[in-house]
Amino acid sequence: MNIEHVAIYVNNLEVEKSFFVKYFGAKASEKYTNFQGDFKSYFLTFDNGSRLEIMHRQSMIDPKKAKYRSGYHHIAIQVGDKKKVEELTRIMEDDGIYIVAAPRKTGDGYYASIVADPEDNEIELLAGE
Repeated sequence: MNIEHVAIYVNNLEVEKSFFVKYFGAKASEKYTNFQGDFKSYFLTFDNGSRLEIMHRQSMIDPKKAKYRSGYHHIAIQVGDKKKVEELTRIMEDDGIYIVAAPRKTGDGYYASIVADPEDNEIELLAGE
């Protein structure tokens, strides 16, 4: 068994789609719209076939996101080696993306940085093994 996809609600589908396409090379599906349910989404497919669904509803609520809460915390994306983690982190910082944690070796043995997407969802950039 494997996880087929993970889905998150976002406020701005187009901005989030552009973020994942630009920085992670995701391929976006055509936008799906369910007119009766006020629901829109994109599937974002990464090079290894993993997928992220970003979704939006006009009627959704958006409470403040506490860093330490139950539920979704971050997405980890393997971006290449240590050099690629550092390079992508630098590019994102130059583009004004908030860097939550600079590249470093983590306590659990990864080499990683953490960035925030345009809606403050954390993305961990990982070096491969």
